[in-house]
Amino acid sequence: MTAAVTDIVDTDRYPLTDPGGPGWRAAVESARAELAVDGCSVLRDFVAAEHREALRTECAGLADRAYYEEQTVNVYNTAPDADLPDWHPGKRTTVRGNAFVAREDIPAEHLIHRLYTDELFQRFLAECLGLERIHPLEDPLAGLVVNIVNPGKEHPWHFDTNEFAVSMLTQQPQGGGVFEYCPHIRSAESENFADVGAVISGDSRDQVRALPLRPGDLQLFHGRYALHRVSAVEGEVARHSAIFAYSDRPGVVGTAERTRQLFGRVTEAHGTTARTDDLLD
Repeated sequence: MTAAVTDIVDTDRYPLTDPGGPGWRAAVESARAELAVDGCSVLRDFVAAEHREALRTECAGLADRAYYEEQTVNVYNTAPDADLPDWHPGKRTTVRGNAFVAREDIPAEHLIHRLYTDELFQRFLAECLGLERIHPLEDPLAGLVVNIVNPGKEHPWHFDTNEFAVSMLTQQPQGGGVFEYCPHIRSAESENFADVGAVISGDSRDQVRALPLRPGDLQLFHGRYALHRVSAVEGEVARHSAIFAYSDRPGVVGTAERTRQLFGRVTEAHGTTARTDDLLD
């Protein structure tokens, strides 16, 4: 159960092999406090230094398996609606240029796959997120992915469909590719169209936070309620990150429509997953 943790994680800094111990509790309490205030927590240098090059090499070796298709999207990943008023943020579209490597294309022996399925890692994440338990998605494509943002491309402003996200930068670009976010810009009760529209139009930079990340940093993020993006990558090196998809409910898979949009295909497992709120995306 702990093989991935002991082989990959810097357990001197993050003693995951001592559940409930002082170091474990300190890391959990720090993550919870940051999530409560900022909707985001970064566990710096989570992956031990000696494994970061293997982490980068393995993920970079999968880049040619990604589904590449530029798509015109809005912030809610919905089809443009001509009936929306001009001020509505759903009326503004951008080009999504990032690509995803699906879980079924990631070998089980790769570091990110081993970490994703490790029960001790999952227990630690659940405690950081204040949940009794988390479950890996039963989605053969979206459960674990490598996000590829090539030079000149970006992952534009959007919200996540899950209430929380877990990710890790695996390859840093030469320039650009900055993770930017607006914490708590909406809630389950309010879309807050005015502030969302102001951010995506560039009229409200004061709400935007830029988060520097390094390969091996583990990021926990409440992306359901935080508008976020990865800015355009500059230079000749792509930005790669692993996204570990979990849910507080078992049996979750992506919808067929969203799956086809991201991966260009669906499987027999894909259907309709019930939402926990009435937000647009």
